[in-house]
Amino acid sequence: MDQSLPLRTDVLFRPISLNGLELKNRVVMAPMTRKMSPGGIPNADVVEYYRRRAEGGVGLIITEGTTINRQAASNDSGIPNFYDPDSLAGWAKVVAAVHAAGGRIAPQLWHQGLARPAGTGPYPDAPSEGPSATVPGSKAMTDEDIADTINAFATSAASAKKIGFDAVELHGAHGYLIDEFLWSGTNNRTDAYGGDAIARTRFATEIVKAVRAALGPNFPLIFRFSQWKAQNYDARLAETPQELEGLLAPLVDAGVDVFHASTRRFWQPEFDGSDLNLAGWTRKVTGLPTISVGSVSLGGEDFFGQLRGDSTGAPIASLDELVQRMNDDEFDMIAVGRAMISNPDWANLVHNGDTDQLRPFEKTMLATLD
Repeated sequence: MDQSLPLRTDVLFRPISLNGLELKNRVVMAPMTRKMSPGGIPNADVVEYYRRRAEGGVGLIITEGTTINRQAASNDSGIPNFYDPDSLAGWAKVVAAVHAAGGRIAPQLWHQGLARPAGTGPYPDAPSEGPSATVPGSKAMTDEDIADTINAFATSAASAKKIGFDAVELHGAHGYLIDEFLWSGTNNRTDAYGGDAIARTRFATEIVKAVRAALGPNFPLIFRFSQWKAQNYDARLAETPQELEGLLAPLVDAGVDVFHASTRRFWQPEFDGSDLNLAGWTRKVTGLPTISVGSVSLGGEDFFGQLRGDSTGAPIASLDELVQRMNDDEFDMIAVGRAMISNPDWANLVHNGDTDQLRPFEKTMLATLD
């Protein structure tokens, strides 16, 4: 593409419907941990943070990870929770502000599992918990723990619907609790929640079923998953498209509407013999809408240089390539993370090509991707 010509980004700004939820465009704000909710309660600064991104034109906001009602779910009291009445009241203010700015928003429901260091968070005396006790200071979850956790996810999802959120995302990625049950590296169980790759989906599918029952049939449910883990970037749940299909089919049957396939770089192929990324393969094997993500706008010296990618030809997160993949219907939406921290107007600026209002990209980020 001639880089002197305007970028043709119309494909990013087509409307889309997700189980009855109408979105004005295909740009999603990715969930990013902030640790800026004292006592786990979203305050006025959090309200303004999300309002500003909605005003900036994003089609759907997915909040930072917000924890369910399990003492071992969080490693920091500044991470918002999604069960305390004061926290829910704070989230209701976030929803009202986002809606007033013309946006749509989903909470990401989260349990950190074994990734939570022992002795941290609002309940430091609670042992960290996961499918197996594979790290110091942790315990393998009992059937009672599992049942209570499933109920906690469903209760938080019901609260999200009640206070006006537009969708719900379950965090099943990056080596946190749900992902730990899916991955053989952390799930050594020999009961009904362990075993082969399909058996290891039971915990996730039971959560999805409970959340679907709490939300009803006509409310979008997003499931975020990843191959990589925060503790192992080379980890994989599926080595082939066939294994991926086997992993995701039970989740589809349980009630997932949208898959958010988390990759570190959206342009990287997932399996040999195809250019499709993880979201592309997920769409192909499930037939469901997918969200892709991974280092959008993190190359180049100025804003449009970042979007286009490194001028040397290195595969930086080029908007040209993103547009091409979306024109090819590889995936349905694209999540933008760190770039939207720097530029809350990212969506509007890309849509309008308004270079006069662009601010330089901040290469050093304090926010971390969930």
